[in-house]
Amino acid sequence: APAPAAAFRAAPGGAAGEYGRPTPGSKTEARAKKAAEWVEQAVEKLIGVIQEHGTTGPSGLKQITFGQIFVLYQDISDTLVGILLRARKRGRLTYEGAMLFQGVHNDVVISLTQ
Repeated sequence: APAPAAAFRAAPGGAAGEYGRPTPGSKTEARAKKAAEWVEQAVEKLIGVIQEHGTTGPSGLKQITFGQIFVLYQDISDTLVGILLRARKRGRLTYEGAMLFQGVHNDVVISLTQ
């Protein structure tokens, strides 16, 4: 069931940047924190798989193709594309294109940024 409206900050006029955020101490805030922790763990796992199975690219950092990581990840998680997007948003890796699809983008190189 969706969170009750009272679990979120009221309309604009309050503290800047607080609009749409869960009320501190609410169950909604607790769920959001738990979800953020899960995403961070999933990103770390993805980075570890790339470090373990990737090759060293021209920049000296590890890289792997989407096709390779897709095959490796099929037994780990069904959320690979979403985790790739979140890892890129956090600046942990880079690749060309907005969305990666199996087959079409198998040769796209995914490179770690650090």
